Amino acid sequence: MKILIINGPNLNLLGQREPGIYGSESFDAYLPGLKARYPQVEIDYFQSNVEGELINKMQEAGFFGGFGGIVLNAGAYTHTSVALQDCIRSLRCPVIEVHISNVHKREEFRHRSLISCACLGVICGFGLDSYRLAIEALTIEK
Repeated sequence: MKILIINGPNLNLLGQREPGIYGSESFDAYLPGLKARYPQVEIDYFQSNVEGELINKMQEAGFFGGFGGIVLNAGAYTHTSVALQDCIRSLRCPVIEVHISNVHKREEFRHRSLISCACLGVICGFGLDSYRLAIEALTIEK
């Protein structure tokens, strides 16, 4: 199985940006351990601060890449992007929305996701372990 992890805006700063909320580990430091935990899964990773690049990558993976699922942390685009929602609805593979922090314990505007309704499920509030939980959900025998 192939799974694509996509991180949106500002997530390239994990480990540096607001460590009280997002932790002190970078995603680049976290990813090798995640890959080692799932040797039977090909895990690819992509990050962009640009909404259109996220959409292009999801379309590539969901139509032509042979991916069995996408783990998406859309960052702030979660709360603003109808374009991401439309893209997710069009894909041939499931998408799981993830957030490092518990968005429901944060500012009111973060309580509303425009992409949740198009995703297989949502995982939030477990730090970087949210990504592992999403991979677990995608790899469960159907």
